[in-house]
Amino acid sequence: MVKVSVVLGSDSDLPVMSQCFHALEKFQLPFEVLISSAHRLPEETADFAKNAAAKGIDVIIAGAGGAAHLAGIIAALTPLPVIAVPLCSSPLQGVDALFAAVQMPRGIPVATVAVDGAYNAGVLAAQIIGIKDPSIRKKIIAYKEELATRVKAKNQQLQQIGYEEVLRMRLNEK
Repeated sequence: MVKVSVVLGSDSDLPVMSQCFHALEKFQLPFEVLISSAHRLPEETADFAKNAAAKGIDVIIAGAGGAAHLAGIIAALTPLPVIAVPLCSSPLQGVDALFAAVQMPRGIPVATVAVDGAYNAGVLAAQIIGIKDPSIRKKIIAYKEELATRVKAKNQQLQQIGYEEVLRMRLNEK
């Protein structure tokens, strides 16, 4: 059963939003991916939002750039949590999408991650689902422990070989 719906405003959003898919796959959360548009397909977007809960969806992630009304329109029409991923797709470098996502009117909340922060949207969706699903919660705990272990290893390396060598290694990675 699909737990998360990821809605894209356009197929051009796929490269950034694919990071969200990777996070959802990491936590083994079933998801669907849809293309819809608050402006070009308003009726279809409204139908999706109104029926998502009845389909068994737990969380909706909406990625959009520019005016970025997609998450807000969906949030207005569903009782489910909605996470916005503002995308850097305009001359304003995603700031317009970020402002559109975070400036929601009272009573219509939209959780918002960083501009192009699609991976974090997937992690946040897993954390929300983990509230009621202990198996997902365990995966989140393990993931956070993995992150901490990586940082400790990097610090140990830094202490052993010094910042100049770490910097040189990082520059060679690119």
